[in-house]
Amino acid sequence: MTKVVRAAPPAPPKAWKRDVAVIGVGQTPFGELWDASFRALIREAGLEAIQDAGIAGEDIDAVYVGTMATGRFIGQENVASLVMDMAGLADLHIPATRVEAAGASGGLAIRQGALAVASGLADIVVVGGVEKMTDVADDEANRIVSMALDQEWESFFGATLATQHALVAKAHMHEFGTTRKQLAAVAVKNHANGAKNPKAQFRREMTLDQVLEAPPISTPLGMFDCAPLSDGAAAIVLAPLERAWSYTSKPIRISGTGQATDTLALHSRKSITSFPATKAAATMAYRMAGVGPGDMAFAEVNDDFTISELLAVEDLGFVDKGKSGEVTEYGTTGLAGDRPINTSGGLKARGHPLGATGVAQFYEVVAQLRGTAQGRQVKNARYGLAHNVGGTGSTAVVHVLEAVS
Repeated sequence: MTKVVRAAPPAPPKAWKRDVAVIGVGQTPFGELWDASFRALIREAGLEAIQDAGIAGEDIDAVYVGTMATGRFIGQENVASLVMDMAGLADLHIPATRVEAAGASGGLAIRQGALAVASGLADIVVVGGVEKMTDVADDEANRIVSMALDQEWESFFGATLATQHALVAKAHMHEFGTTRKQLAAVAVKNHANGAKNPKAQFRREMTLDQVLEAPPISTPLGMFDCAPLSDGAAAIVLAPLERAWSYTSKPIRISGTGQATDTLALHSRKSITSFPATKAAATMAYRMAGVGPGDMAFAEVNDDFTISELLAVEDLGFVDKGKSGEVTEYGTTGLAGDRPINTSGGLKARGHPLGATGVAQFYEVVAQLRGTAQGRQVKNARYGLAHNVGGTGSTAVVHVLEAVS
């Protein structure tokens, strides 16, 4: 007699032990901040977030700091202790932890802070992200950034983050017919958004011709297809949702979180026209939040290169595979479109200080959900998404945020 094997029921969505909310945010301007030190940047962002939340140092139970390469950029390690020392909080002996995941360091630091609150081990957690990238020459900075790749099998042979993303772009163009103009349309849109963001590194619009005629970096990517080297910091304050109302009238709940990894080297993937880690992290976050891609009113995604945004729009489930170039060119992902992407200007225009990027995405999502993103406000937004990536999709962190009342 043939035995019938029944499929196991789908696993129920994982949930917080208690809901987590953002009660304060802060961010420095991003850019080539030659007159601001690493210490000054994280202090400025942290102070703004703490003041926004209305808390004191004695209220803080834990601190997490996202940063990628301070040892290389400024010769400083042991960053968590440095942050507490210069903030004047060292004598409180608050546990502080550095988190590193290349360009996803900020998003992962938020996830760790949120897990601490959700578990009940901490009530008030401050999460910061910071990077000071312009104190070294550009060629050295780009070499440091490319340490996010596989050093033995990629960087040793001359690969950089730009060349690897250029391979991804070429493959996407070959497989789906994506055009050079569609890649450029990402930069045009994000610069238009960045022009409306007072914290952005580049507050000026660009034309399609300017992007297309820019000096080449790695074909088909030109200079304006690549996020800049940036200095800057951002910070948020987390609390249990049940207590959040005592600090703010507009707490923003982290309804879902997801994290996933993939092979470090790009050549080990079955396909390079998708980042499976993004798909996996998004699935976790959506399931936990009890929502889907269609519920997101807008999203901040990791556009370190223009092709990165096109992949993210697809991998997050916003459009069918291969259609991201078309919808971008059509205007669907613009401020006036059906689903605005990177209302802050994204990494491309807001700037990309590696460790700060994921936290700055939260700064923008919270502003949108609070209704305070003047000049670039998305109307009637209940859900927003933040998507942070390290390397060429080897680490992905996705958060779903919700405005609650």
